[in-house]
Amino acid sequence: MAPYESDDSTGAAQAGEELRDELRAERRRKAARYVVPVAVVGVAAATIGLVPALADSGDPDLPKTTAQELIDKIAKSDVQQLSGTVKISTDLGLPDLGGLESSLMSGATQGSGDGSSADPTSKLTELASGTHTLRVAADGPEKQKVSVLESGAEYSLIHNGTDVWGYDSKSNEVYHSTVADSGKAEQHETPATPKDFADEVLKSVDDTTSVTVDGTAQVAGRDAYRLVIKPKQSGTTVGAISIAVDAKTGTPLKFTLTPSSGGAAVVDAGYTQVSFAKPAASIFNFTPPKGAKVTEGDKAGKDSKTGGLDKGGKASETPGHGSAKGLDKSGFDVLGKGWNSIAVLDTGSKGGVPTGSASGGGDLSGFLGSLGDPVSGKFGKGTVFSTRLINALITDDGKVYVGAVDKAALVKAANAG
Repeated sequence: MAPYESDDSTGAAQAGEELRDELRAERRRKAARYVVPVAVVGVAAATIGLVPALADSGDPDLPKTTAQELIDKIAKSDVQQLSGTVKISTDLGLPDLGGLESSLMSGATQGSGDGSSADPTSKLTELASGTHTLRVAADGPEKQKVSVLESGAEYSLIHNGTDVWGYDSKSNEVYHSTVADSGKAEQHETPATPKDFADEVLKSVDDTTSVTVDGTAQVAGRDAYRLVIKPKQSGTTVGAISIAVDAKTGTPLKFTLTPSSGGAAVVDAGYTQVSFAKPAASIFNFTPPKGAKVTEGDKAGKDSKTGGLDKGGKASETPGHGSAKGLDKSGFDVLGKGWNSIAVLDTGSKGGVPTGSASGGGDLSGFLGSLGDPVSGKFGKGTVFSTRLINALITDDGKVYVGAVDKAALVKAANAG
């Protein structure tokens, strides 16, 4: 402002400046009407341009392979050393029992457990529902470790030489058992890894199964093939199984089982991080913490031919489909073939669902009965308990029919029986 300008002239100048600012603002607003859409189109175009690149990063370009070649690759895989993190989600569609499911599981395993919260027989049954994060490590047939990470706590199962340790940090309890001979011990697979699930499924591949290679994928930063397994039979609750197989090592990196009813996966287990380098030896060392309660378990060979880790929830023998007497050693027979196989167990207990006195559950048996679906047929009467994968029929004469089949198949089997 000039030193001798009057107030009027000053006001006029200010008004003029404000008018010019308003005009400039209006021009910017008009320009924005055109510039913003152009910018949006540009961002959209850039995003569209990224899509093929993102897709390529998840679907690597790998040499063609057949389903049989991929199955052979899994069978020949001899990974001795690995470490990583596994995320496993299980959704069987079980009802919310308000905590009673924990009582059921612990009761079901009481016969083989020793009352310790660190006993893997009961502890690892928690993986049967919900989402869990596991840390796993292996160094040859004599050293494996799996840790289930919980909120503010951790459960670890360690096999090192002749020792098998289970440790529950929440209760500060330790479970210890031994294998007969570390030099001759069979190789233990880490429970609940994609390989565990894949091995069991591949045992079931027969002429009732369709197996194909469905492109490629990238899991935990590694290139993999997608092996898809589908039942050819109707009546099974299994829809499809997808296994991501590491292109280099043949190790299953991800396992997904979807039910025939559709919806979310029943089981989805996959590595979020994996390394095939030798883990540090200290990972497999364990000394019971001060003040921990230590429970000694049975030595291997008394109840299980493969030792402590099998007591952790993995069967020592799991026969494949189609064997009429395939499960006799476990006390029950198998009816049917392939994915329609049904296991039959005669409990010798009349009256259908176990009573409170037999199960130790008091009124729990009545509650369980209310969850089932009453059925009848030539076999008499019974109750069907259903999940999204495994269904079971308990007849009033004490027989149990179990399989990955629908209710109609169970009733048909009971009638035939």
